[in-house]
This record gives sequence, C-alpha cells and structure tokens, in this order.
Amino acid sequence: MIDAQMPSKPAKGWTRRKQARPGEILDAALKVFAEKGFAAARMDDIAARAGVTKGTIYLYFPSKEEVFKTLARESIGATLTEVTQRANSFEGSTREFLTMFMVIVGNLVQYGDRAVLPKIIIAESGNFPELARFWRKEVIDKGMAMMTRLIARGVARGEVRELPPAYVARLIIAPFILSIIWRTTFAQTDDVPFDYQKFLATHLEVLLNGLEPQGSAK
Repeated sequence: MIDAQMPSKPAKGWTRRKQARPGEILDAALKVFAEKGFAAARMDDIAARAGVTKGTIYLYFPSKEEVFKTLARESIGATLTEVTQRANSFEGSTREFLTMFMVIVGNLVQYGDRAVLPKIIIAESGNFPELARFWRKEVIDKGMAMMTRLIARGVARGEVRELPPAYVARLIIAPFILSIIWRTTFAQTDDVPFDYQKFLATHLEVLLNGLEPQGSAK
C-alpha cells in the first residue's frame, strides 16, 4: 500500500517568481512595442522576450490590447494620479506648482522608457480606435481636468490673469508632446543632442510671464 502524501507547499522562490512574472511580461512587451509598434507586435514576440510561453501571458493578460493598457495604467496613469493628488493638496502658488510639474514630467519625458507609449497612440490610433479612446479617457481627459482645475484656481486667487483654463492646460502640456515625438522619432537624426531640460525651462519662463496678471509685480 502506498501512503498518501499531502502536496508540498510551493517553494518561496517559485511564489516570488510567479508574482514577478506580470512585471517581467510588461517589461518585455514595452521593448517589443518600442521596436515593432503595436500592430506588428505579436504575443509570441512578447513571450520570447520575456522567456515564457505565450500561454503564460494569457494567464495574466487576455489580449495584446490589455497588455498595452496595463502598461499605460501602471506607468503614465500612476504618475498622473500622483500629480493630481499633489495638485489637490498643494498649498503653494500656481507658479510654484507649475515649476514643480515641469521638473517631474520633464524627467519622465527625457529619461522614462514609457515615452514610447504616447508615440504609439499618435502613430497607430487610426487603426486601433479603442486604444485611442482608452488613452483619451485614462490619460488625456484626467490630465486636462487636473490642469484645468489648477489654472481656474489660480485665476480665482488672482495669481493667473483671465484666460480660458482649458486652453491654458493644453499650452502647458504641448511641449511634453513635442519632446516625446522628438525623442522617439527625430533624436537619432540630431547633429547636436536636443536639450529637453533647456527647452522645457524656456517654455516655463514664457508660460509664467504670459500667465502673470496684467499690471502685477513679479
């Protein structure tokens, strides 16, 4: 008679490996999307880069679209949530917040590996309208709402002159979009490396001067 044995518990290392696997898949997916774009990227490519089977990916993500959406939520979406929380509780002036905002987002644009995601949306949204709708809802609308509230509050406080807050919000975001496009598309053709920090600092100076209430002393 063979003694029945209770199944042994998984080793701790195996458990940690399983918990880390979604992150490893997302890291691999980001590299594949950066190299191939969204349309040409295949789940097989992501699996090979992550060192797992394609079936393993489907244990965590039901589709390639969901892989992309999760990347967006866990990187850009998470940063947006953090910045929104800071904006809602920030007790300083509008000028001080915008200065801090330019530094935080500027570093992400220049150094963050997720900068390829908005480029993909811009390039491929015509063929993947669902991704465009997702990006609009999860990133653009939330970011614009946060910045519009901030500018409206600045107007109410007398820190910002009377201007349409929603349009000012778009002016604030515009240089980041240009920087992303430049870094991911044109930087490789630069004879002289583009100075993103200097560009954003120049934009900030022009922006703050333009927002200054008329007749006020700095």
